[in-house]
Amino acid sequence: MTFRQNALDPLSAREQDVLHLLTRGASNQDIAEALTVTTDTIKHHVANILSKLEVTNRTQAVARARALGLLSQGE
Repeated sequence: MTFRQNALDPLSAREQDVLHLLTRGASNQDIAEALTVTTDTIKHHVANILSKLEVTNRTQAVARARALGLLSQGE
């Protein structure tokens, strides 16, 4: 699979919130509690993030987000 930055679907504001918590190693439950939503909602957001970043797991998502400059310094 070839990654095309130009074709990247932008992350929604909520997906960005979830991504920032993923960088801290937060579990779905932790993220759900922090954002006051259900774990099913978080699972949906994580799946969207993985799809949009064209990766298969959370670690790859964080690495890709860093490479694309989607995270601030230190995240």
